[in-house]
Amino acid sequence: MANQPPPLTGREQTFSDTQLIVTKTDPKGIIEYANELFIKVSGYSEEELLGKPHNMIRHPDMPRGVFKLLWESISSKRELYAYVVNCSKNGDHYWVLAHITPSFGSNGEISGYHSSRRAPNRKALDVIIPLYKQMKDEEAKYSNPKEAAQASFNFLRRILEEKGTTYEKFIYAIELNKN
Repeated sequence: MANQPPPLTGREQTFSDTQLIVTKTDPKGIIEYANELFIKVSGYSEEELLGKPHNMIRHPDMPRGVFKLLWESISSKRELYAYVVNCSKNGDHYWVLAHITPSFGSNGEISGYHSSRRAPNRKALDVIIPLYKQMKDEEAKYSNPKEAAQASFNFLRRILEEKGTTYEKFIYAIELNKN
C-alpha cells in the first residue's frame, strides 16, 4: 500500500550546510538507524521511524523515475547522488542532496543502504525543480505506477542524451552550478 503524505503546508524546512542527515536501512529500505537531525527535520520520533519503510517521507512531487534510477543503481552495488524533496510529518517539505550507498555483508552481498544527505545547492534547485515537474507531467499520463516510473525514467534518459551527459555528470555539473 502506498504511503499517503499528510496535507501539504507549502512550507520548506531547511538545515545548515554543515549538518548531515543520516539514515541506514535494510536491503528492502526499512529504517534501521536515523540520526538526530533526520528525526528533527522529518518531525517523526525515533520510535515512529525505526522499522518503517524509508519511503514514508516521500513527497508527492518527487518523480518515481528518480527512485527507479536510485534503486537500479544501489541494487547494482553502485552509489548514487540525487536531489530529493521529502515530506515531514506535519506536511512541510525539505530538499536534500542525497548520497546513497549500498552496505555489504561479509559475503559481499548487499546488507542494507546508507544515506547521507546535505543541504542542496539552492541554485541547483532552479534546474531540478522544473525537471522534476516535467518528469511528474510524464508520469501523469499513466495510471499504472510502474509504467509511470518507466516513462519518467525514459524522459530523464532522453534529457541526459540530449545534453550528451550521464546522470552522475549532470548532478555534478549542477551542483557546481556549471549547467
